[in-house]
Amino acid sequence: MDELKLLRPLLQLQMAAQISKMTIMADRMVHYEAAFEHYLRERGIPYVAVDEAKKAMFSNAKLKSFDFVVYSKNGPNLLVDIKGRQLRGKSGGTSFQTWATQQDVADLLQWQQVFGEGFCAVLMFVYWIDPPLVPEAGMFEHRERWYRVMGIELGEYQEHMRRRSVKWETVALPQADFRSLARPIENWL
Repeated sequence: MDELKLLRPLLQLQMAAQISKMTIMADRMVHYEAAFEHYLRERGIPYVAVDEAKKAMFSNAKLKSFDFVVYSKNGPNLLVDIKGRQLRGKSGGTSFQTWATQQDVADLLQWQQVFGEGFCAVLMFVYWIDPPLVPEAGMFEHRERWYRVMGIELGEYQEHMRRRSVKWETVALPQADFRSLARPIENWL
């Protein structure tokens, strides 16, 4: 953990440098991350995409990197780990996939400790959905695909998570907990 504390000043300097270069989007191969980044850019929300090159700089830290630092006007700044899930072609109700690996949760918690006060770790579930009849909070279109983005604060996720698979070392939230705790992206910004 001492190594991680030493990285804090470096991280903050890199974030400041990246914010000044935000005219070009990161090259996102994963459409869920690209959609999230598009959402932020379209609304002028300041952020730093933690691209693969930056992730390699922290390889000594032995932590899985998160995807974005998002600067919020309405609360703490966000350390966002994107969890892309498909929620298309589902009839008769919505069953949100809320799983993450145990390592994702543990590593994101450590990143929150590294960044310290003023930062909040969030698991941001980006669902690829069928086009809605009437868009609701958290829904938007990007590149002819519709998405619904719901986030949950890592501490709340940890408090309510249940083991999903021993073999795959995954955890998840029960549907009722996710529905009561997750908030649309707009509520985080």
